[in-house]
Amino acid sequence: MQHPVARRLHELTEPISLVNFCSQEPNDAMAELGFDNYWDGYFAGRSAPLGRVPAEVVHAAFYSFADGEVARHVPQVWETTTPEAAHAAREQGCVAALRKILGDLVDTPGLARAAELLAQASTSAPTQGRVMYAGLRALPMPEEPVARLWHAANMLREHRGDGHIAALVSEQIGGIEAHVLSALDVGIYPAESFGRIHHLPKASLAQVMDGLRNRGLLDASGRFTDAGRATKDRIESLTDVLAEAPYDGLSPAELDQLVGALEPISERLRATGSDSDAAG
Repeated sequence: MQHPVARRLHELTEPISLVNFCSQEPNDAMAELGFDNYWDGYFAGRSAPLGRVPAEVVHAAFYSFADGEVARHVPQVWETTTPEAAHAAREQGCVAALRKILGDLVDTPGLARAAELLAQASTSAPTQGRVMYAGLRALPMPEEPVARLWHAANMLREHRGDGHIAALVSEQIGGIEAHVLSALDVGIYPAESFGRIHHLPKASLAQVMDGLRNRGLLDASGRFTDAGRATKDRIESLTDVLAEAPYDGLSPAELDQLVGALEPISERLRATGSDSDAAG
């Protein structure tokens, strides 16, 4: 299988995962646990499969947060709820959002088949070196089709994310540097205005930008040099290659079925804004 298949499946499954960040229902579910702000719910819900680990572990696994950001929430969130309850609430909220957005697609054979094939793919890849993916793999696969669809898509997202971190590490690109490269890649300029990093202290952002300039990845104006563009392209290419494994467990016919079943689901979700820029 060529890596464009992994890229295409990422494009189709990402909107399923992004309801967690773009819909109100997951926020409401976390609020019912006692969280009064988005980021407490985010860190509790996403890190729940790791259990009650120190902030340093979550920081390492998530990779893309500035020093101290995780520690403002972990381990304090576990004074409010348990990892098990946090994951259950996250799933409940995401399933409610998917049901609302997908409407008439929910009870179709196509969605059930997509959930079945995604579950097969998402449980077939090796877990070695995939901390977030392994944490989710240790949880039971839901039986209900919409919940199964979400859980499998979430596993595939974290599997890809683990591989993306490996690609970043191989290029010696840190988490905040990665946000700068991603911002420039999608046309956000200046990169410091990107929503994931614009709140950081100006001195810290300036240090990151200077470091990328000193390495020859950005020019004086803060845009890609040829070397910077090549670095970003290598990272994305390796990320795609490392994301192939789950789909190796599907036959060519099953892959075609999966793409066909996911296309109307993804189209509906994109039409309602589930692929907008979000944390995570």
